[in-house]
Amino acid sequence: MLGLIILNLFVVLLPKSKLSWYLKIWALALASLFSLLHLFLPFWGSESINYLMTQDSMSLVLISLTFWISLMMMMASQTSVKVFNNNPMLFSMLLLTLNLILIITFSLSSIMYFYFFFEASLIPTLMIILGWGYQPERLQAGMYMMIYTVAASLPLLLSILWAIQESSSSNMLMFSSLRNAFFDPALSWAWSIFSIVILAAFLVKLPMFTAHLWLPKAHVEAPVAGSMILAAVLLKLGGYGVLRVSQYFNFYMSNSSTIIFSLALWGGVLTSIICFRQIDLKSLIAYSSIGHMSLMLAGALSSSSWGWSGALVLMISHGFCSSALFALANYTYEKSHTRSLLLSKGMLMLLPALSLWWFLFCIMNMAAPPSINLLGEIMIFPSTIFSSMYYLLSLGLMSFLAAMYSMYLFTSSQHGGSPPYLSSFTTFKAPGFSLLFLHWFPGNLLILKSELIYMWL
Repeated sequence: MLGLIILNLFVVLLPKSKLSWYLKIWALALASLFSLLHLFLPFWGSESINYLMTQDSMSLVLISLTFWISLMMMMASQTSVKVFNNNPMLFSMLLLTLNLILIITFSLSSIMYFYFFFEASLIPTLMIILGWGYQPERLQAGMYMMIYTVAASLPLLLSILWAIQESSSSNMLMFSSLRNAFFDPALSWAWSIFSIVILAAFLVKLPMFTAHLWLPKAHVEAPVAGSMILAAVLLKLGGYGVLRVSQYFNFYMSNSSTIIFSLALWGGVLTSIICFRQIDLKSLIAYSSIGHMSLMLAGALSSSSWGWSGALVLMISHGFCSSALFALANYTYEKSHTRSLLLSKGMLMLLPALSLWWFLFCIMNMAAPPSINLLGEIMIFPSTIFSSMYYLLSLGLMSFLAAMYSMYLFTSSQHGGSPPYLSSFTTFKAPGFSLLFLHWFPGNLLILKSELIYMWL
């Protein structure tokens, strides 16, 4: 793990030259390959936990996803950043700095350092949105993102400081005894408030319904690489935080988890309905991400092994699928110069190669086999229903609406009569095929050895 961090630091500090963009791509490809090999290490007995760093299956899977998506981001940005000479070296340095921060965040066992790097990931993301965003509204989108996440994180900081004082350690492993501080049944209300305060920062980052307004704004204004990293990895920071603090703080005893559970599921239903009202491609994909993360949160709060494993699998599958959908939206935008679903019609007649990829990722988004999205939902559904039968209706609606808006996204953009100004298209080139294949391949082939991504060892 330390070798991967050193390799990534070397990539960030590569000297400025004409070849450094391609050197960084190849170095990221090498780091991605090594990180995939790391997935096999828990099966060889190399799990390690110490005061600063931790290494288990969840950390390794998310680190592999971070490297993989960072490589995809560099490939997707060649046209929009590198060709137009929009300061590509600064862009790649910010992208790789964000990659380094995320890898360190997923590797830390000290909750104080984890909080510091958790918040530090906002800075490169904000600079990417402000520097390479599409419209002047990117200032408002960046402000929304910062205010939401920082305001929700300040109570978390106070709770962390209190937990460190009570346990005399900043290691997350030592916090499992903190439940005894509220062992008196008369203080159960205090434990419920404490659990909401701890989870709030992660629920905003996830984001959960009622704290999600910053995400569609940030996605719409961000460049393609910003949207990819937001959907594929930064949202997973929230899921990772929920799973980690649930693992060590014993929140399954809290009464507040039922409220969050219900709000997550019905919020997922509402955001799925909102998807049908969107006319912007990226906004529709962003709202579908909120729905998928609501399902992931339900699995995490079910406090069962199937639920937690399904939550991790759903995070990985959503990372590949949503990142590819944002890349597809960007390719469509480069061809048609609009992201409006009302204007982007008849792409199937003009560019059928791109329509094939739209179809593959839309059915992956609705959890069609053999995608690992289906595996995650198969594991989350029973664990949620066993928590309470009252969740059956919301789960069924969410699954049905996910299929509906995925079909709506495909048919509205690919079918129908194309406007006259879309008549002349250039061909779809090889880097685009490589990018989309490298999203589709792991998202569907990991089902053959799924224990790599759901076994917590």
